[in-house]
Amino acid sequence: MFLDIYDVIVVGGGHAGIEAAYASSKMGSKTLLITTNLQTIGQMSCNPAIGGIAKGQIVREIDALGGGSAIVTDSSTIQFRMLNKSKGPAMWSPRAQCDRKLFSYYWRLFIERNSKLDIYQDTVTSLIIEEYKIKGVKTFFGLKIKAKSVILTNGTFLNGKIHIGEKKINGGRIAEKEVRGITEQLTKNFGFRFGRMKTGTSPRIDGRSLNYDQMVSQNGDVNPKKFSFFYNKKKLKKQLKCYITYTNQKVHDFIRNNFNHSPVYTGSIQGISPRYCPSIEEKIFRFSDKKEHTIFVEPEGWNTVEMYVNGFSTSFPEEIQYESLKKISGFEKVKILKPGYAIEYDFFPPEQLKVTLESKIIENLFFAGQVNGTTGYEEAAAQGLMAGINVHLKIHQKEPFILKRNQAYIGVLIDDLITKGTEEPYRMFTSRAEYRMLLRQDNADERLTPMGYNIGLISEDKMRMLDIKKSKIEKCMYFFEKNNFDPKTINPILHRKNSPKIYHNKKIKTILSRSEIDIKDIICVPFLMEEIKKNGFSQEILEQVSIRIKYKGYIDREKENAKKLLRLENIRIPNDFDYKSIKSLSSEGREKLDYYRPISLAQASRISGISPSDLSILLIYMGR
Repeated sequence: MFLDIYDVIVVGGGHAGIEAAYASSKMGSKTLLITTNLQTIGQMSCNPAIGGIAKGQIVREIDALGGGSAIVTDSSTIQFRMLNKSKGPAMWSPRAQCDRKLFSYYWRLFIERNSKLDIYQDTVTSLIIEEYKIKGVKTFFGLKIKAKSVILTNGTFLNGKIHIGEKKINGGRIAEKEVRGITEQLTKNFGFRFGRMKTGTSPRIDGRSLNYDQMVSQNGDVNPKKFSFFYNKKKLKKQLKCYITYTNQKVHDFIRNNFNHSPVYTGSIQGISPRYCPSIEEKIFRFSDKKEHTIFVEPEGWNTVEMYVNGFSTSFPEEIQYESLKKISGFEKVKILKPGYAIEYDFFPPEQLKVTLESKIIENLFFAGQVNGTTGYEEAAAQGLMAGINVHLKIHQKEPFILKRNQAYIGVLIDDLITKGTEEPYRMFTSRAEYRMLLRQDNADERLTPMGYNIGLISEDKMRMLDIKKSKIEKCMYFFEKNNFDPKTINPILHRKNSPKIYHNKKIKTILSRSEIDIKDIICVPFLMEEIKKNGFSQEILEQVSIRIKYKGYIDREKENAKKLLRLENIRIPNDFDYKSIKSLSSEGREKLDYYRPISLAQASRISGISPSDLSILLIYMGR
């Protein structure tokens, strides 16, 4: 039935679990994925969308490293939009509405192709641990399965409790049982700290009951892109519409009058809510001066009337949800298919982890996803990928795979978690990344695909695709740097764009570097159009070249800052370093450094409470 011993057991089939199982098995580890329900592998428990601000960058990075989220998203996309196009390229973020059922279906197909990966339906209730080292798992049905390592990706299932008004239902998701035993074992027997967090979801409604004439239509991009750099999916020809409407004073007054029915305000919920994705009742309480809040109406798939009400997460009783929705423009005759609900669950503060996401307490036990205090499919998938990679490397006695803050949003995510911890569900934003001009969504493959190739997740074919792309970018850059526009050709275009005309020949690069000139303004010039066609310079190549030319100063400055950071990153601190013996360190410094055990001076510098003088003292002891 099972192997005598697995290299890796992944507990949980959500976004973290499937990326973890896919990565470890693809790299060659014998992997078992255990999930409570095989029919909900990769389920989108909240809104049916992937990507968004900073999150889209993460999905591109997962793809560049060889993960599966981008390919599955492209296979199930029903609408694609590139957000923040009016801002600089560091802010551009891809987002896709997905068919919820197709997303789960394609993830199941994706992982079943790997002969190194077994899947099994059961619930892990405890871990087999001997002398602070993982040895396997025990399940609800009484099975004992041996493993060299375990990755916990339990999501919201650890002692999960669902709230709908005064109703309290034990469960990890609506109609799915919670998991008991793991938190109790790790905290009571091994000294782990844990906390409670809360998240929620919105009502699902019958799209036929809505009046879309009273809403604003939100269409996909005219020329939709895709998430994966390598997946040759045909261009999305048909897209479904989303819609925008707004709450109003009637909605707000009704909700205020019913605060006493919300478990958020009655004290029933103890878990900490996500600050950046609050429930509708929290929005109206916290932002009492706002006259309206945006509501996004999102289709759940190609062949369903079910719609998701994004922006209306709630734990009100069903009747109050219904009466509130009816007061929104276009919702006057709304029919609810499923009520919204809040859920609180156990998490383990991530400062208890190494940078590889391995526990500092139990050897070969890894954590990924919402159990680390994060929120969002994308953040979970990124952690799952990194845990899957590092668990394989650890059990095969290879060097760990660590991404730095200047290399990837994934690096920022993990560094933030293990050095700062989190007191609320952690969500990624572009503002968290100090090198976001380097960490753009368009160049994730150039940054990370060679790394994915070196660890065995990227194929030769994909590396060739990247090499061809890089070669074309360099060729296009060279052409723009060496060739000129003459005044007669370019001045009419400059005049239309209110840009100063030229009197002598100017390099293409010089003209394109002007802020008011876009690449699409100049590619109509005949000799340039001919060169583009002859060399097969795609829109993607031209966009890359344009970004490099226009933002060269910013990019160069961030590269220089990253080099300074790298000097501190390269000063490694031994894991058994005795901080307590250094009396010249501040008391807080000794305590924090001994607890967090940073792997480098750069990581030490980001720990709250570590002063510049503490760092100077460490430099001396490191022989610098």
